[in-house]
Amino acid sequence: MIPKAVVFDLGKVLVDFDYAIAARAVAARARVSAPEVAKLIAETSLLITYETGGLATDAFYAQVCDATGFCGDLNEFGRCFGDIFTPIKPMIDLHARIRDAGVPTYIFSNTNELAIAHIKRTFPFFSTFKDYVYSFEEGALKPDAKIYGAVERRTRLSGPEILYIDDRPENIEAGKQRAWQPILHNDPSITRRAVAATGLPVQV
Repeated sequence: MIPKAVVFDLGKVLVDFDYAIAARAVAARARVSAPEVAKLIAETSLLITYETGGLATDAFYAQVCDATGFCGDLNEFGRCFGDIFTPIKPMIDLHARIRDAGVPTYIFSNTNELAIAHIKRTFPFFSTFKDYVYSFEEGALKPDAKIYGAVERRTRLSGPEILYIDDRPENIEAGKQRAWQPILHNDPSITRRAVAATGLPVQV
């Protein structure tokens, strides 16, 4: 069937990101090196706890300061931690075409409050989605079934009514288990053709 809505992952689909940028920015104002900051982000539970809503932003900031000696205030930390994104223009253009065809679109992301605040300020396209499902608000990360259920509640759709674009195979598999129409994103041109093949009225 032709999908009734398109659900987009955010990172690596609509915007690229690199936490090494945040690590370098934080380290420049801290007592530890950029690799040590990167290890804190990637190899401890701190970021996962933050992105599942287990820490508020000020508590996350305080724990990073304790671990690294970061000496800037919360606003500076927000700039350091959030300014890691670059737009993926072909995918943003694809979203615009889907939206202009009258098809509702949604964001579905494992993310955090600082990242979303930066993206809202920086990328105008981000305001044009119908709704947003964030891990830090739902208390679960993809591919947990809980957050997929949140998408179905927000969209009021289920099964093949939902077209789902994500770059992570495990997340796509969770969508398949709910009978969504999944597209594993690797290359914008391939994804555009896959969207067109669903029958959506979108020129790609």
